[in-house]
Amino acid sequence: MPTAIPHRLLPNPRAAGRDAEYGAAQRAVLNRTAFAEARDEITRWPGYTPTPLVALPGLARDLGVAAVWYKDESGRFGLGSFKALGGAYAVFRLLAREIAARTGDRVTSADLVAGRHRELVAGLTVTCATDGNHGRSVAWGARTFGCRCVIYIHETVSEGRRAAIEAFGAEVVRTPGNYDDSVRRAAGDAAANGWFVVSDTSYEGYLDVPRDVMQGYALMADEAMAQLPGGERPTHCFVQAGVGGLAAAICGHFWERWGAARPSFVVVEPEKAACLFASAEAGRPTVFPGALDTIMAGLACGEVSLIAWQVLDPGADAFMTIPDDGAVAAMRALAAGTPPVVAGESGVGGLAGLMAAAADPEARRRLGLDANSRVLLFGSEGDTDPALYADLVGRPASAVRDAA
Repeated sequence: MPTAIPHRLLPNPRAAGRDAEYGAAQRAVLNRTAFAEARDEITRWPGYTPTPLVALPGLARDLGVAAVWYKDESGRFGLGSFKALGGAYAVFRLLAREIAARTGDRVTSADLVAGRHRELVAGLTVTCATDGNHGRSVAWGARTFGCRCVIYIHETVSEGRRAAIEAFGAEVVRTPGNYDDSVRRAAGDAAANGWFVVSDTSYEGYLDVPRDVMQGYALMADEAMAQLPGGERPTHCFVQAGVGGLAAAICGHFWERWGAARPSFVVVEPEKAACLFASAEAGRPTVFPGALDTIMAGLACGEVSLIAWQVLDPGADAFMTIPDDGAVAAMRALAAGTPPVVAGESGVGGLAGLMAAAADPEARRRLGLDANSRVLLFGSEGDTDPALYADLVGRPASAVRDAA
């Protein structure tokens, strides 16, 4: 039997039934047409290649399920996380809209890389708040397409993550408070300076850019669908969440394309930053209070993205919370597995949720998790903070990779 991991499980009382249509409210957030635009753009970027879908038969056996597949995002565009799909794509979309508004010209990302409208683009500034990975993606997009970038990090973001963002030429500003405080600071400074916010969370009056971010994320789900062996489909999908954008992108993509055949969808959050769990309990978007002091820094969010909630409120089958120790256990399980996989603390939330559920007979029953279950996970980051990874796992990522 797997080792028990403390957790909370909430089957979604407002979950749409298996036969429920992917409705107009969800299509207003994520839809086939917008996804096709994102896919066609991103897959033409230099360095694009689908990330691997790794089968983990040993882990599946240990957890008492038929299969575990792990979508490993650690190599995406050399940035170490899935965020490259969202932030950079949203930077391109924002710049393209601004160029069209000012000149009437429609441009592709290749046009911007080649220097078309260089002077106009160089005079524009994009900004966001981040726990690390989104800011790195926005900074990379800004450097790639030629605009200025200012990134806000809060007081507990590591110096390693700060340095990784600065390496892409961004100005980095550290602010007091938590992630949500840094979001408000970024928005205020952008309004005062005429900058453009490229946030991965949405709020009242700010919806378009986060839609672009989420539409880019959906490419992961689309790749995974094509990579599953022999036309198999997962029965379950456990996905970690911060503000909910990643989880909603995957949930919406599967719901729209597979309908009633989509996997049972479980949203997993840190117990110290569980804004989606709290919102599911309350039946409306709810702020999770406190310092949000989880080691899962990329998930340390206290306020739900409003457009992500439009998808997850009816689309998620259950919500879970896990402790920090659960994430560390998941990182170590992957590092010791066959094949060994390097995964950061914010990238293993879905696996930690699966491990917690697999060790709890009541959770297994409530989720329909059994020996025939086939589980899909999205490993959303690698060792984006190498020093922290080595400390938590007990050896550096290079040693794990060398064991492969």
